[in-house]
Amino acid sequence: MRLGVLTRNPRSWESNQIILAAQRRGVEPVAFNFSDILARVAYKPETTIKKRIAIVNDLDGMIVRPIGRGSLDEIIFRLDALHRLEGLGLPIINSPSSIEKAVDKYRALTLLEENGVPVPRTIVTENPGAAIDAFYELGGDVVIKPLFGSRGIGITRVSDQETFGRVCRALAFVHHVLYVQEFVPHGTRDIRAFVVGEKVVAAMRRVSQNWKTNVSRGAKPTSLKPDAEVEELAVKASKTLRCEVAGIDIMEGPDGYLVNEVNSQPGFRGLQLVTDINIAEKVVDHILCKMHR
Repeated sequence: MRLGVLTRNPRSWESNQIILAAQRRGVEPVAFNFSDILARVAYKPETTIKKRIAIVNDLDGMIVRPIGRGSLDEIIFRLDALHRLEGLGLPIINSPSSIEKAVDKYRALTLLEENGVPVPRTIVTENPGAAIDAFYELGGDVVIKPLFGSRGIGITRVSDQETFGRVCRALAFVHHVLYVQEFVPHGTRDIRAFVVGEKVVAAMRRVSQNWKTNVSRGAKPTSLKPDAEVEELAVKASKTLRCEVAGIDIMEGPDGYLVNEVNSQPGFRGLQLVTDINIAEKVVDHILCKMHR
C-alpha cells in the first residue's frame, strides 16, 4: 500500500512525521510537491509524478500538506489537479473543496455563521471608503487580515481611524480585498483544537506576549484538556467546512467562545510538544480507514 504525501518540503518536520507514521503502519510513503505533477487531458495516465508514478493507479490515498504560496494561476491549477484526482477516485485528505472553503477566510466565516458557529463581527469590501465608514461599527479597534494567509503574517491591529484609513487605501491601491474584524479582547492567549474525523484528538492554549497567538510568531504552547463546549464547537466548525483534519482556532472573548479560523492543513509541531497523543499517527490512521473502504 502506498500513501502520497503532497508537501512543499518532504524534510519539513510535520511532513517527516507523517512519513514516519506511515512507515510504522507498514505503508510506503511517496512524498512529492506540486511542481512534480504532470497532468494530462484526453490521454492517459491522467496525472503522474515526474512521469514515473501514475498517481491514481499507483497510490492508494493522499494527504495534502500546505498548498503553499503561488500565483493565481498556480493556486487554481493545484486545486484543479486535486479535484481531478478526487474525481478519479483517489481518497484525499483534506478534500479540495474543503481546502477551498477553509483557505478563503470570508467564505469560511460565512459558512460558519450560517451554521450557528459563533464568529467575530467582520466586514469585507474592496472599497476603502466603505471600510473607513464602518470602522466604528466594529468598535473602533479592529484587526486587518489578508483574505488568504496563515501563521499570523500580514495581520495588523488598528485603533486609530486616520491610521486605519491610510492602511485601507494602501491595500486597495495594490488590489487587496479589505478583510476587517472587530478586535476581541482575549488577553494574550487562545485555543487550538486539532480535529481528526469527528473528534478533537489534542488541544493546547497558545500563550503570547501580545495579542498575536501564533506559535510560529513566538507564542508558547501549553497543555489543555478542552471542555465539552470547546470540543463541540471545534468539531462543528470542522464538519461545517467538511474538513476531516483541521486546526480550529478559538478565542475566549467577553461573551464566550468564538471560532476565529479553520485551518485545513494545520501544522502541529507546537501542539505535539504538549500532548502524548501522536498526532501524525492519528492523521495517517484516518486516511488508512478511507483507503480500506
